[in-house]
Amino acid sequence: MKRRSIIFKAPLEVEISAETVPGIGPAEVLVETKFSAISHGTEMLVYRGLFPADMAVDETLPGLQRPLNYPLKYGYAAIGEVIEVGSEVNRNLIGRMAFGLHPHESCFIAGVDEIFPVPQDIDPLDALFLANMETVVNFLMDGRPVIGEKVVVFGQGVVGLLTAALLARFPLAALLTLDNFNLRREASRRVGAHLALDPAQPDTLETAIQWLEPDASEGSADLVYELSGNPGALNPAIAVTGFDGRIVIGSWYGRKQAALELGGRFHRKRIRLISSQVSTMTPALSARWSRQRRLDTAWDMVRRIRPAQFVTHQMPFSHAQEAFALIDNDPASTIQVVLDYGRG
Repeated sequence: MKRRSIIFKAPLEVEISAETVPGIGPAEVLVETKFSAISHGTEMLVYRGLFPADMAVDETLPGLQRPLNYPLKYGYAAIGEVIEVGSEVNRNLIGRMAFGLHPHESCFIAGVDEIFPVPQDIDPLDALFLANMETVVNFLMDGRPVIGEKVVVFGQGVVGLLTAALLARFPLAALLTLDNFNLRREASRRVGAHLALDPAQPDTLETAIQWLEPDASEGSADLVYELSGNPGALNPAIAVTGFDGRIVIGSWYGRKQAALELGGRFHRKRIRLISSQVSTMTPALSARWSRQRRLDTAWDMVRRIRPAQFVTHQMPFSHAQEAFALIDNDPASTIQVVLDYGRG
C-alpha cells in the first residue's frame, strides 16, 4: 500500500512524496486521512524556516520525535477513518473516525492510545480543531479568568478566536481582542468579543486603555493573552495590563526574539508573565485534572463552539504548496486552511 506525504524540503518549499506504508503492529491502527488542518502559527514557522535547530519536532508526540531540521514531516491535526487494526486492538474501531496528532499524509499508522475516536455527535471538520481546543482549555486553566474581570486577547487566528469564544462564556466585565486582519476581527466579534481593534493603527493602544477604564492613562486589564505569534505584541500587552495583572503567553516564537521593556511599569505594577503550552498542565490543578479530563472538556467545547465555522479555505491535498503559499502571502484572507484528501 502506498501513501502520499507532505515533506518540508526547505524554507517556503513543500512537496508531496509517495512511499510504502509499513505493516501495523499488534497495538496499532491504520487511519485513512480525510482532512488535515494547517497550523497558521507553529507550522508556518516550520514552513518559513524560523524554528530552533537544536530541538526535537515535539518531544511529547510519538509521531514527531525527530530532529527539527529539513527535510521533515510536520503537522498535528488529522482526521480519518480507521481501516485496519492490529491483533490486540478492538475491531469495533474499524470504520470509526479518529483524530491524530499526525503530519499531513494520506494515511498514517499510530498506536491505538495515540488516536482519539471522534464522538458520533461531532462533525469531522469540527473535530479537526481538537488539538487547538485542548490548547485553549489549557490557556484558560493557566489564566484563571474571574467573574467581572477585564480581559484582552492579542491575536485572533484560530487559537485566539477559540480563546475569545470560551472567554465570552464567562461573565466578564470586558473582552477586548486585537488582530491585524479585518476578517479575523469580524469573526472575533461574532464569537463574543465586546470590541475588536486593529493593533496596526497608531492610536490603538490608547483606545484600548481608555475603553477598559475611561479617562485612564495606564492599563487596567486583569488578564491578557498574547496569542499573536508576534513577540512585538508583548510590550503592548504589558502596557494594557493593570496592577498585579496576568499575561499568559501562548505564542511560540521559534527563533524570533522578544525585546521586552521591563524597566518601567512592569516591575512597579507587579505584572506576571505566565508561559502556557498544552504538553503540560499547571501543577496547581494536576492533582484533580488528568489529561483525559482536560481532553473530555476540549471535546465538549468543540461541541459548543462548532469551530469549523473558522474554515475559510478547503483545498485539495495535491495543492499543498499553494495552500502554504496562500497562508504565507495572503494571511488577511485566511483563518483556517484545510487540506481535503478526497479531492486529489
